[in-house]
Amino acid sequence: MTRVYLSPPHMGGEELRLVEEAFETNWIAPLGPHVDAFEQEMALKIGVPHACALSSGTAGLHLALLMLGIGRDDEVVTSTLTFSATANAITYVGAQPVFVDCHASTWNMDPELLAEYLERRAGQGKLPKAVAVVDLYGQCADYGPLQATCARYAIPLLEDAAESLGATYQGRSAGSFGEMAVFSFNGNKMITTAGGGMLVSHNKTYTDRARFLATQARDPAPHYQHSTIGYNYRLSNVLAAIGRGQLRVLDERVAARRANFSFYQSALGDLPGLTFMPEAPYGMSTRWLTCILIDPAAFGASREDIRLALEKQDIESRPVWKPMHLQPVFQGCATVGGDVAASLFESGLCLPSGSSLSLSDKQRVVSIIHEVHDAARRG
Repeated sequence: MTRVYLSPPHMGGEELRLVEEAFETNWIAPLGPHVDAFEQEMALKIGVPHACALSSGTAGLHLALLMLGIGRDDEVVTSTLTFSATANAITYVGAQPVFVDCHASTWNMDPELLAEYLERRAGQGKLPKAVAVVDLYGQCADYGPLQATCARYAIPLLEDAAESLGATYQGRSAGSFGEMAVFSFNGNKMITTAGGGMLVSHNKTYTDRARFLATQARDPAPHYQHSTIGYNYRLSNVLAAIGRGQLRVLDERVAARRANFSFYQSALGDLPGLTFMPEAPYGMSTRWLTCILIDPAAFGASREDIRLALEKQDIESRPVWKPMHLQPVFQGCATVGGDVAASLFESGLCLPSGSSLSLSDKQRVVSIIHEVHDAARRG
């Protein structure tokens, strides 16, 4: 049997035609009509007026922090249960990440812990310069209280929506919150450009500035002149063509991943000691990845036992993100809470969740998990 991947790319049918159009018109460089159109279509899709296509989501985070004036030794509060890109970008500008624990009911940043931390820092006269909230596994964070807390202290909020394109919060699309938001089009995301990202904002000043910085910060002159440090962060016209084709099937991709979750929930939900990442009542998750939690005492085997059994049958699964405050590279960084994220990491597993996942492959996954449970019970 062929290998089952966690979340592989899934083409929609129009991407090749659009790429061929880029070749036929010789728009191959990191600019062109597909880039312009992709930005416009993306902004329209998520309900923000301005967008800037970039080489990666991490590039977007880096530029966003620069535009917020974050610099050396500043504090930036961010989520601990996530991939390292957000914290890495904070270090790019010389700032110090402060990691906040998640809430067990959403797996996203705990609004109460953030409020408590900012109140404490305000009393010390040392407020952080920004809050970078991550939407986890296709689910938006609880932006109502998060935005209110940031507004109380006049601290800008940045939304890392890398994993949540297509999700909603109280009827609004992921990426429409905060000063800026950043999406990722990495190969395993909801849609892909074979790498790439997008910075969006309600403020045109930010996207214009991002576009300037991302094209090596060239001053308007007939010669190459630079008055500030720039970056090579723009998305190519060829990759933007792929993104346009992908964006046209986003709703189908969301439906497919949510169907994956429903299948797993129906087939595994009765097993003792196995639970699923909850969907917060305030919005709709894309279920980018279906995540389960395993209680070894009740299930009879551990998260790792299941992962190894799946891998033995050439099926990819991965533990839930290892929290940033437990990563060696961020040892010593300030942390608010952390026990919830640590517990989720210890017992959490992401199952194959690609939008092209076949019924037979899902049945393989389910069968192996049942076998692990049955063997443990017999033992």
